[in-house]
Amino acid sequence: MVLLINGVPIDDAPRDMNNFFHQFPHFKESASALCSMKPQVVGPLSLLYIFQREFGVTYPHDNKISILGTDDVTTSHIIVLRHTGSGATGISQIDRVFEEGLSTMIQRIQALSYHYDGRLELHIIGGFADTKGISHQLSTSLLQCLHKLRAEMDLITCTVNELCTIHRNGMPWPVIYGIGVNAKTGDIFPATFTDKGPDLDIRNARTLTGGDTVGMLEVYDCTREELRIGPFSYGPMRSVDLLLQQSDDFLRQNLSTSPEVAPPLFVPHLRSTLKRIKDDPYPSVTLFHSNLPRFYRKDDISGQWLRYQKEDVVPWSPISQTSTQAYY
Repeated sequence: MVLLINGVPIDDAPRDMNNFFHQFPHFKESASALCSMKPQVVGPLSLLYIFQREFGVTYPHDNKISILGTDDVTTSHIIVLRHTGSGATGISQIDRVFEEGLSTMIQRIQALSYHYDGRLELHIIGGFADTKGISHQLSTSLLQCLHKLRAEMDLITCTVNELCTIHRNGMPWPVIYGIGVNAKTGDIFPATFTDKGPDLDIRNARTLTGGDTVGMLEVYDCTREELRIGPFSYGPMRSVDLLLQQSDDFLRQNLSTSPEVAPPLFVPHLRSTLKRIKDDPYPSVTLFHSNLPRFYRKDDISGQWLRYQKEDVVPWSPISQTSTQAYY
């Protein structure tokens, strides 16, 4: 299948984003409108927060979740996919392109939209114009991958690279660090989040230790309205003690793709993740007992995710954590 723009299939996926935006200038208008919006502060009520290399899907009949969101985006990209008929909506944040994970997210939305007329609308946001060209390479790789997947998707928003960049003292900075999407209305807006859910350190450790081989993890089952974390493994990190001894500036300069514009809490979160890796080097033993996920349900009053034990574990189609094809 192919990507559509204004309902018309494009012949080839772009290899240069500047030429792409010259060919389709309306993306500049939609980007300007999105970037001019004041970020909304989103609390935990009805929120499903997604970390890097995760994805979540829900639909308007979900009693627990109405907002999907993610932030702390610099060179990584946010993908929002929504079916116009069913309202089924998915969100992901990626720093690499994993075909299998993207395919599974699309399949989840299609399954929830089986009896509905409509189309898949695609929004790609983030990845400012960094001086190393990391974002540009990710943008083109992502569009090339999506162009060959077995689904027709109409690209509505493409706010990436120069379209989500401002310049301060000659240095490029991201305009948008986070995005929320209302799954009931389809509204998309810049956002910050006061609560990012449970197991923050565990989820970040998975990506930090896995390198390029760690694929996309599905974390939410909207039919059961439950958050599922894991199970997954990561190897011991031999340098963890040494890294914990380093200065904040050293960690920012060496472990961020864009240290000059890294979010304020980048280093505190990184230190917390490193400590988790040190304390739990074998998560399959200490965190995921009997190789089961950690299950959570959203509390209606506080909006917090409350952990619970589950005896009848119903599996969903797994996404490989280590054998996914990556595009660069």
